[in-house]
Amino acid sequence: MSITLELAEKIAVAAKAKAKDIGVPMNIAIVDEGANLVSFQRMDNAWLGSIDISIKKAKTARFFDMDSGEIGKLSQPGGPLYQIEHSNLGLITFPGGVLLKDSSGEIIGAIGVSGGAVEQDHEVAAAGAAAL
Repeated sequence: MSITLELAEKIAVAAKAKAKDIGVPMNIAIVDEGANLVSFQRMDNAWLGSIDISIKKAKTARFFDMDSGEIGKLSQPGGPLYQIEHSNLGLITFPGGVLLKDSSGEIIGAIGVSGGAVEQDHEVAAAGAAAL
């Protein structure tokens, strides 16, 4: 399975619904298995500065096949991935990037969300991923 535009739109609809539920406008980026942007949506009044962050969260998750927050845990001073955020033209190593997997558990892409507290970003991204 691959992330098609139709599937990306289904994921984005679920993410936007969660963002509306919690009352936080979000930027939502969805990338395919090659970390190529398939879909991007900016909800009304979402922070402009979070556009780039949402895209980089999605790419970060896919580049390393783990949620961006998990990379953040490994990139703390003294950690095995310390300063990894400076690679790949900049990564985002805090929550909000979540892997997208098909029904067999195969990674097919990632979603990145930014616009609220990192916990809110992760919650919205997870809701999008759950739409699969």
